Amino acid sequence: MQNILLIVNASPYGSERCLSGLRLTLALASHGQPSRIKLFLLSDAVSTAQNGQGNASGPSLADMLTEAMAHGVSVHVCRTCADARGLDQTRLLPGVKIATMPELADWTLEADKVVSF
Repeated sequence: MQNILLIVNASPYGSERCLSGLRLTLALASHGQPSRIKLFLLSDAVSTAQNGQGNASGPSLADMLTEAMAHGVSVHVCRTCADARGLDQTRLLPGVKIATMPELADWTLEADKVVSF
């Protein structure tokens, strides 16, 4: 079984980098190959996991995150980044966890592949 870590730094709606990261996450999660997919949101990307946000003119990234988690993807957000943006566990989508850099370091060392957006 492959361990794949995706790291997204880009803001949810400022460019398509975050969207691209989530699209790849979903493609990998639904591919059918045995794998363990993990997604870590850093910097402005932590806002992607905020409960209740959306985009009227395009795909809802929050819905994409929820779908990814339904496929077994582990989703964590950076604690420092979330704190800087006033986000705590109560403001995040169900299933998203707040994590630290040491946890990201563990995920990185465990991963067979790391992809960053």
